[in-house]
Amino acid sequence: MRRTTLGRLSLSAILAFVVALLGLAGPASAADTPPMTITVDKQSATPGSTVTIKLTFTNDQTTNSQFVYQSIQPTYTTTSDPGLKYAFDACTGDTSSCTVATKQSGAVSYNVPVLPGASRTVTLTYKVGADSACGPSRRIEFYTYLYYEYQGGQLNKSGLFPVGGTDITCATPGTPAAAH
Repeated sequence: MRRTTLGRLSLSAILAFVVALLGLAGPASAADTPPMTITVDKQSATPGSTVTIKLTFTNDQTTNSQFVYQSIQPTYTTTSDPGLKYAFDACTGDTSSCTVATKQSGAVSYNVPVLPGASRTVTLTYKVGADSACGPSRRIEFYTYLYYEYQGGQLNKSGLFPVGGTDITCATPGTPAAAH
């Protein structure tokens, strides 16, 4: 009788192990893709030059996203440095609305629906002021807030994403500022 009980326990343990393995090794899904990809074309820029930011939203859900809103804001360190000067001058892409009305921040509503796994991209450009402060510790940085609804509007996700910053370096003598 001991052997039968031990056999049952062994079989139960093996089955539990197999079920656990199968549950953990599920197929890859759209959720493996991050919802936001951000690129900045310059790590450093001089006063008078232009910087381009690309924001790409990818629907990481298994149903359509029917509302996608995003904003881009300067970080506290950028706004607390009165010497840094910049202004957004363009906002283009696969959007129903893309505004940079304040010239210091922007708002985007993407064209919807966004099918599972599909992406929408917006490109924002800003110009560093010709009279902007430059040098060590001078950096223009942003963050972006993303909010999107899916599952017929019953579910939503949101989050903050850092946007890579750009060091504002001083032009060296003989180098035109806009060439960088």
